[in-house]
Amino acid sequence: MKGFLKSVLATVTGIILVSVIMGVLTIISLVGVAASSAASTSVEENSVFTLSLSGNVEERVEENPLSMLTGEVSENLGLNDIIAAIRKAKENEDIKGIYLEAGLFVTDAPATQHAIREALLDFKKSGKWIVAYGDNYTQGSYYICSVADKLFMNPQGMLDWHGLSSTPYFLKDMLAKFGVKYQLAKVGKYKSAPEMMTADQMSEPNREQVTAYMTGIWKVMLSDVSKSRNISVDSLNAYADRFVAFTDQKELVKMKLVDKLLYTDEVKNEVRKLLKIDEDDEINQLTLSDMKNVRGKKQKGSDDKIAVYYAYGSIVDSEEGGLLSSGHNIVAEKVCKDLEKLAEDDDVKAVVLRVNSPGGSAYASEQIWHSVTRIKAKKPIVVSMGGYAASGGYYISCAADYIYAEPTTITGSIGIFGMFPDFSGLLTEKLGVKFDEVKTNKHAAFGTMARPFNAEEIAMLDEYIGRGYELFRKRVADGRKQKVEAIEEIAQGRVWLGNDALGIKLVDAIGSLNDAVDKAAKLAKLENYHTTSYPAPAGWLENLMEQGTKGSYLDEQMRETLGSLYEPVMYLKNINRQSAIQARLPYFLEIK
Repeated sequence: MKGFLKSVLATVTGIILVSVIMGVLTIISLVGVAASSAASTSVEENSVFTLSLSGNVEERVEENPLSMLTGEVSENLGLNDIIAAIRKAKENEDIKGIYLEAGLFVTDAPATQHAIREALLDFKKSGKWIVAYGDNYTQGSYYICSVADKLFMNPQGMLDWHGLSSTPYFLKDMLAKFGVKYQLAKVGKYKSAPEMMTADQMSEPNREQVTAYMTGIWKVMLSDVSKSRNISVDSLNAYADRFVAFTDQKELVKMKLVDKLLYTDEVKNEVRKLLKIDEDDEINQLTLSDMKNVRGKKQKGSDDKIAVYYAYGSIVDSEEGGLLSSGHNIVAEKVCKDLEKLAEDDDVKAVVLRVNSPGGSAYASEQIWHSVTRIKAKKPIVVSMGGYAASGGYYISCAADYIYAEPTTITGSIGIFGMFPDFSGLLTEKLGVKFDEVKTNKHAAFGTMARPFNAEEIAMLDEYIGRGYELFRKRVADGRKQKVEAIEEIAQGRVWLGNDALGIKLVDAIGSLNDAVDKAAKLAKLENYHTTSYPAPAGWLENLMEQGTKGSYLDEQMRETLGSLYEPVMYLKNINRQSAIQARLPYFLEIK
């Protein structure tokens, strides 16, 4: 018995010791990773910033400590990191140019591509050069790379230039096979988000607005590429109609779409010539990861602070109310607390709210709107719109002192709707479930699973949705200092591009996030200040703990397997978790 107890004790002690040792090693590893990421990167003379246009671009990327420990490279790029790196490269005297390497590059919206392109154009004002190279150019990566002084392509490569298209999803008939249908209450003839669940094709008002904003985006792209490549807009349209992806590579040179056909080693020699070094010399390169740790231009010392708060993703009431199983959300209960702290912080003299959102919960949007007004009562607040600031995204923006948008920002969509799933067909017809009913009052069974809403109940919902629309419209009118009647003429759920929104006074100016910061400083009458980004990144321990609860690995595998079907499948999976009253764009707006 004593031997058995000794054996058990030794085993338990061993397990405890191993656990302690593993814990210590993990902490040491995390500290090492944190220390290495915090260390500044020195820049050698005659260096090149190599920006790889490959992967998915998001508004902001949170670091994954597990990936960093295992050496796994994330395919996600942060727009904020890219813009900051380009600015640092412009300011650093030891960086002589930028080398753009085109690959499979995916952005959330055309405005994101435009923001990167504008940052590169600003870089060129320093007199430094940009060289671009790609084995294959997607249309988006070519649009960005067209700013380059020299644009090269692999002799056997491909360049995609085809125009824009959008293919929305319609799931009504698929749901009907399972006995599920949606009941709709909405305000706004252009409010098209519910069509995915309630129609089998685009309505004419929706087709009108989609045609308008896609044509507007394409005009911007044509104009920008035309100026950079010295090719007429008519020629660029003709090339798109020819679908030049299948054109002989030598013809692309004649079309002036590329400057020369070169292999990778030959491109390196072109870069060496620009650096004025020998062909045998090594090129000093800095990656995007390196640039994160390069010190930027030192701001003038001051305790005065401009807070840049990032609000991106779907707007939800709580973390449990997300529309999808993954991705970043604007969680109202958290954002409101954060904005309240910024309103009370005396060191924060102004706030820039960076909005990139297609909208979401109408209730959550109202709560965030209220928090914005509380800041506005104490200090200036300026909105910088990213790829989307529509519906709920515009709701949370409209109260700001000043609003900037990109030319191709998708905004407006002032409207509201409620979609309510009816599972009674699934339960009674498909599964054979029977229901009975006893009630004490007329509407005691409102919302029962046993049947769809009746006409009187739908009328009550329409009235409720109507009041929500009237409130949204008034919020916009008050914020934009216009009459409600004027807002009604441009509302009805109509989507507008940033360029068009400027003419109808939904935004105040076309500009970047940096322009918004400059405006905030001017409104706050600040000469010396520094900027701080919010919300602050999660701590290492918090990030590490979250990895086990998000199901990130399985989620990535599902995304890879399902491809473009991933989002609608996950939407159906979480159909009962979203807020019923929505102010948002179509769920899966895709422009390619």
